[in-house]
Formats: sequence, structure tokens, C-alpha cells
Amino acid sequence: MTELVAVAVITVLAVISPGADFAMVVRNSYLHGRTTGLMAAAGVAAGVLVHVTYTMLGVGLLIASSTALFTALKLVGAAYLVYIGVRTFLARGDVDVDLGSGPELTRSGALRTGFLTNALNPKTTLFVVSTFTQVVGPGTGLWRQAGYGLFMSAAHFGWFALVALFFSNVRLRTGMLRWQKALNRGIGSVLVGLGVTLGLAR
Repeated sequence: MTELVAVAVITVLAVISPGADFAMVVRNSYLHGRTTGLMAAAGVAAGVLVHVTYTMLGVGLLIASSTALFTALKLVGAAYLVYIGVRTFLARGDVDVDLGSGPELTRSGALRTGFLTNALNPKTTLFVVSTFTQVVGPGTGLWRQAGYGLFMSAAHFGWFALVALFFSNVRLRTGMLRWQKALNRGIGSVLVGLGVTLGLAR
């Protein structure tokens, strides 16, 4: 029971902490609408399952014990954060706000962006690997471990679905679009900062 509570608490704290996934879902939701934001949230949740899967297969233990492998994974994730941060920073500010004419980002594109954001997110890597190697006991059955993984994924989808619903609100979104260029630069700067910080961290 203690293990279950610990996993739940750590998961909730990890989910609501601001990061690249939050910035990405916020931007997609206010810029492209509710459905696109929800697809991005689904992608984020699917990305979590990547980390759960390799951790359950034992790769997480290898990452925890191999400095070189962990560093390589961290640098790949950091580079991706810098990449999407630069793209967001340089995004144009004069988009069509009429969502009825079709969003610039397709649903599959939003799903893919959300997936890659978390599949290559060092924060998510640390969260999942640390939870499974430090909180989940070695005697925990595979079905229970799978349950923990599904809970982590579902928690991410639930939170980011709420984020998408909130930031796709017409009144709020219209106000944000007026300041879109500044918002893009702000979000882009945060993403680049996160990427550089994670890439330089030891």
C-alpha cells in the first residue's frame, strides 16, 4: 500500500510540474484548438509508455548504472527540446484564428509532436526510471508494474487534457493570439533554456 501511495504522489508531482510537455500542449491548444490540444495530450501520454516499457524490460537499470548511456540519452532529449524551442521562438505571429478553416497542425501531427516531446524528454526519463528503480520493489509483480505504468500514462493524459480544454477556450485563446508572437518567444525561450540546462547538467 505504501508503494502504491508513493507511486501516485510522485506521479502527480511529476505531471503538474511545468516542462516542455506543458508548454507544447498550451501552445497547440490556444493556437490550433481543443481537438489538436487533446491529440497532443494523447501523444504525451503515449510517450510516457515508451519509458515505462524499456524500464520494465530492464533498460532503466542499465541507464541508471551506465553514465555514458544516460549522458547520450540526456543529450538527445536536450537537443530535441532546443530544436522545438527554436522553432517555437521563430514561429510567425500572423496565423489564421478561424479554426473552422482547418488547423495548420494536423491531428496526427499533434499526436506525433506530443509523443516525441515526452519520448525524448529527460524529465520524463528521470521520473519513470527513478520511480521504478527506487520506489517500486524488486518483488513487485509484472502486472502491478504494468498497472503503475498505465496509471502514469493516464495521469499525464488527464492533466494535459484539462490543460488543452482550458487553453482552447475561445475567449482566453483569442486574447492569447493577440500576443502570440510574444508568447511564442516566451515559450520558445523556456524550452531552449530547459534543453540547455538539462544538456549541461551533470
